[in-house]
Amino acid sequence: MEMLVTRKLPIGIQTFENIRTANYLYVDKTALVWRIANTGKPYFFSRPRRFGKSLLLSTFEAYFSGRKDLFEGLAIEGMEKEWNVHPVFHLDLNAEKYDRPEGLYSILDRYLKMWEARWGKDEGETTPSGRFFEVIRRAYEQSGREVVVLIDEYDKPLLQALGRDDALLANYRDSLKAFYGVLKSADRYLRFVFLTGVTKFSQISVFSDLNQLNDISMDYNYATLCGITLEELKENFQPEITQLAAINGVTTDDILTKMTALYDGYHFHPRGEGMFNPFSVLNTFYKQEFGSYWFQTGTPTFLVELLKKSDYDLRELLDGVEAPASSFTEYRVNADNPIPLIFQSGYLTIKDYDKEFQTYTLAFPNDEVKYGFIDFLVPFYTSLAEEERGFYIGKFVQELRVGNVDAFMKRLRAFFADFPYELNTRTERHYQVVFYLVFKLMGQFTEAEVRSARGRADAVVKTPKYIYVFEFKLDGSAEQALQQIDDKGYLLPYAVDGRELVKVGVDFNAAERNIGNWIY
Repeated sequence: MEMLVTRKLPIGIQTFENIRTANYLYVDKTALVWRIANTGKPYFFSRPRRFGKSLLLSTFEAYFSGRKDLFEGLAIEGMEKEWNVHPVFHLDLNAEKYDRPEGLYSILDRYLKMWEARWGKDEGETTPSGRFFEVIRRAYEQSGREVVVLIDEYDKPLLQALGRDDALLANYRDSLKAFYGVLKSADRYLRFVFLTGVTKFSQISVFSDLNQLNDISMDYNYATLCGITLEELKENFQPEITQLAAINGVTTDDILTKMTALYDGYHFHPRGEGMFNPFSVLNTFYKQEFGSYWFQTGTPTFLVELLKKSDYDLRELLDGVEAPASSFTEYRVNADNPIPLIFQSGYLTIKDYDKEFQTYTLAFPNDEVKYGFIDFLVPFYTSLAEEERGFYIGKFVQELRVGNVDAFMKRLRAFFADFPYELNTRTERHYQVVFYLVFKLMGQFTEAEVRSARGRADAVVKTPKYIYVFEFKLDGSAEQALQQIDDKGYLLPYAVDGRELVKVGVDFNAAERNIGNWIY
């Protein structure tokens, strides 16, 4: 066997200095870093978790600390001439668990003490915001240079309290509003301010008072700032791509096609390049197999609860959501709209833009997120245990591949019969959603569509030998469902396909909350 490629991949490494001094692979984003640092001052930048925001801030810290040695051979080396050293205050709110008021105070106090140990403190300064202002002022006066403030995950305390503890959320909001407000009042002492987070909150916290921030989250010029483009993937990871192809017995083009389907597809501007999820890319090359690496690092329980609470029709979410920018770029705590948080958390991304009506189409970025999210939804709508989900879906697909409609329908009936009592009180839409989830999950293994518009069958499943067209009638007869397939011409689009066409009419009994009869 050939020697394995063993280049150092920076999985979980968020410190720029560590990456450069320990010879980890680095995808060069420093031209964009220089442009941001030298064309503006106070910024906000939102990206999903594990997208490189912490590394980006660490890169800014190294730049403003004058660490020219760390940038040798990178794009910025030919752009920066002065390498001035500025006081840098880097606040990382990632580390703490925010389940009590003291949690936020303790982390702010820890950082303030560290900065005050270097720049001094007066005894009269007691509040976090007062201490923050004064330490910025002293750093400016003592160093003779303007101060740089970098805040990582500014919204972490708010997100942890959101939906769980309203009183705690109000406490954090008031504390952070005062603390971040210093960045406006201390403007004359500041050279550069950069805040990152997942969510842009509207009407609360930082954005109500700190309205001078330049939000570049959806700027065309910075759409590639975090993440990996296809070109960067091919340029920087050629040995890893070649090796993964050899291990799987396929071509490098096959590997790129598979990685594109699984990990590409994030768009942070309607005309911006598609971005690969860096965490999943690095893990795929390190472990030398494909997996749901990003999805598994954080489960969207809170988002699913939000979906249920808002009574949002999941089928719209699964097929793509149309929305004006104002409805998904800012999160209003009181709004009955889960889409902004789902978008900002990375489970939806921009897929299209209607210039005339200024509306965006949001959808799952790729297969990792799509099937991970759908699979995660199943236990919230059915009684199926996690270890059974893959088994059920696999069996559904196998039965249709061999033309066994009866086995498929019996399994589907058993699937519904197993609903616990509390689920059986749900509405008609609940059952439509469950059908939707089943057919969508089958799409991982075979081509499956579920109706998203009138004039189409409820579900179509394509296997190598068969094309199945399903129609479900609520409190109607299976015969009526079958007749509708003929009357509406649902088979016509597949008439010249060559595969055997199978139409399946099904009645769904609302009283028994289960599938009744079926004919095909």
